Amino acid sequence: MFQVQHTILSDDIATFQFACDLNRCKGACCVVGNAGPPVEQNEIPVLNKAWRVLLTELRPRAREVVRAGGLISQACRSPELQCTDKAECVFVTYDENEVAECRIQKAWQQNRFDWIKPLSCHLFPIRVVKVGDLHYLNLEYIPSLCGAGAERGEREGVFLSDFLKEAFIRAYGEAWYNEFLRACGQIREKAGVMA
Repeated sequence: MFQVQHTILSDDIATFQFACDLNRCKGACCVVGNAGPPVEQNEIPVLNKAWRVLLTELRPRAREVVRAGGLISQACRSPELQCTDKAECVFVTYDENEVAECRIQKAWQQNRFDWIKPLSCHLFPIRVVKVGDLHYLNLEYIPSLCGAGAERGEREGVFLSDFLKEAFIRAYGEAWYNEFLRACGQIREKAGVMA
């Protein structure tokens, strides 16, 4: 484990090589799992707005689920986005190649919405647990979901710390990110891991 400001990170975050490979994984992280992505309280109003703006573009089953149970599930100790039948996030649609897409992110890419997606989705495969003022960051590597991304990262020499640059800066700021990169470099050097 290593510490950067108020965050405690597992060493594998520094050494893991990763770059999403959507053509191979088909967006599995948005589809597979027992629950939806965790969301922050301050994200809920933005998600409600996204739902209203994108409603007509979303799958009929997603609309049914939200009509019946709301957009946000409070079943766990922290709020999560609803999923359809313990599968896709309600914001998932599929492209012509059957790749799961986040409709919020798609609208953001098209300049139709001013927010990219929930932070927990942006940071995946990192998961954050908050304990008081400390944030514990762990790599949640599930080979069946992210094996293709790990293979691509290794092949192209991309570290997870670089791949998630935008998400890390969004979460913790540029000063934190620069300090984090220095710490990652030191850990790689000690472990003999080179790009």
